Amino acid sequence: MFENLQGFFESTMGQVIVIAVIAVFFFLIVFPMGAQKEKKMDTKAITISALLIALAVGLGQIKLFEMPYGGTVTVFSMLPVALCGYILGIRRGVMAGMCVGLLNLIFGPYVIHPVQLLVDYPFAFGALGLAGFFSESGKNGLTKGYLLGLFARYICAVVSGIVFFGAYAPEGFNAVTWSLFYNFTYLAAEGILTVVIISLPPVKKALEGLKKQL
Repeated sequence: MFENLQGFFESTMGQVIVIAVIAVFFFLIVFPMGAQKEKKMDTKAITISALLIALAVGLGQIKLFEMPYGGTVTVFSMLPVALCGYILGIRRGVMAGMCVGLLNLIFGPYVIHPVQLLVDYPFAFGALGLAGFFSESGKNGLTKGYLLGLFARYICAVVSGIVFFGAYAPEGFNAVTWSLFYNFTYLAAEGILTVVIISLPPVKKALEGLKKQL
C-alpha cells in the first residue's frame, strides 16, 4: 500500500508539497498570538528562526559518523533547534524543528510508512524545540532544555525503531532492546559532545548574552 512513498518524496511533486508544508509551519512561527508585544517580535522571530533552521540543516550535512541503518553523529546540528526553543519559546522552537525535519526529508528521505515519516522527521526534530520549557530556569537552562529535547527526540527514534525497523534487530536483541541501544549510541554521542561545548564558560556566556539581547 505504501510501496511508492519513497519515490513520491524523491519526486518534484513530493518536494513541492513538503515545501508548502514548511511554509505553513514557518507562518506559525511568526503568527501573532494576540498580545501587542508579541506582534513586535514577528520580524525578529522570523529572522532568528530562519538563521537557526538554516544552521541546523547545514550542520546536519557535516557527518562525523553514520550508522548502518540510519542515524548520524553530526556537528551539533540539534543545538540550533534547541536554541530556537530556548530563545523564542516552545511553540516557535517546535515549529522550527518541524521545518528542519521536513527539509531533511527533501535532502535525504527514507520513508516506508506515513506514521514513520511523521515520527522520524517533523516529530523527532520538532521535539528538540521542547528546550523552551527551561527558557526561564536560570542557571544551565540551555543545557537542561537541550537534554530534554534530545530525550524527546530519542523517544521518537526508539518508537520508530520498534514499530518499523524491528526486523533489523540482530541475534540476541528483540525489537525493543535493539531500538533502545541502537538509537542511544549515536544520539548520546552527539549529545555529550554538544553538552561539553555549551558548558564551556565562554560559550555559555555568549549564548546567554544572546538570549538576553533577543
